[in-house]
Amino acid sequence: MATLLLKKSYRHKDLKEIKFHDLWNSHGVFTTMRIIGKPVKILFFKQHIDNLIRSLKIYRINKKNIKKNILYLIKLNISKNKKYDHLFRVALNNKMISVSLRKRPKPKLNFTLKLLNYKRIDPKYKNLKYKKILNFLKKLDTRKSDIALYEDNKILETGTSNLLFIKGNKIHSPIKNFYEGTTYKFFLKKLRKIKKKNISIDSLNFYDEIIVIGSGKGVVSVNRIEKTQWKRKSLKNYRVLSKIYGKAVMNCPRYNS
Repeated sequence: MATLLLKKSYRHKDLKEIKFHDLWNSHGVFTTMRIIGKPVKILFFKQHIDNLIRSLKIYRINKKNIKKNILYLIKLNISKNKKYDHLFRVALNNKMISVSLRKRPKPKLNFTLKLLNYKRIDPKYKNLKYKKILNFLKKLDTRKSDIALYEDNKILETGTSNLLFIKGNKIHSPIKNFYEGTTYKFFLKKLRKIKKKNISIDSLNFYDEIIVIGSGKGVVSVNRIEKTQWKRKSLKNYRVLSKIYGKAVMNCPRYNS
């Protein structure tokens, strides 16, 4: 797993710093944001915070001034003097808020997926029940590969991101049992042509391209999926989506601390 360059935890009641806990597998939620450049930008910042607050309400982590405190701790832990291309994680349970920072791994063009028969717990939300997934991810070089989760022969998402399946100019994503991430919602709004359908393992050879999208990955073209016959047939839509994503990065407003 990646080395954490910053890791801090704070009590809810007074924001006093305490011993760091990553909070994995506790009852709570998290978000991971890409932070870029100097002066710093945080890609899709408002959307990340809004999604996090909604999830906190659903998980009944209703602490006083919680949004204000989250924003304060982000500001406290981002340096004005550092040039970033990093991932900043905010995780919360009923006891504390934890923040951490790691370098963003840059995915390679020969990216592969490894199938894993597993559905995340309560997959509609970015909750902290990630123990099984983390055990698999720590064995991988995440610049080169990720795990593709599936259940009942239907592919759902990766261990870290969303998946798009493309035939010609038609773009599909799974119907349910996956988390609609911030980057996924960006493309859903931008493209207005992502159609949901069940994506079975047996149907993979129908698709020309499979693309991973997420806060950490950005936009990644999958080259092949292990233990299947599927291999990439085109980079056409990958180039289009990469260009759209690149413009979002370039036009991202400066983080207003």
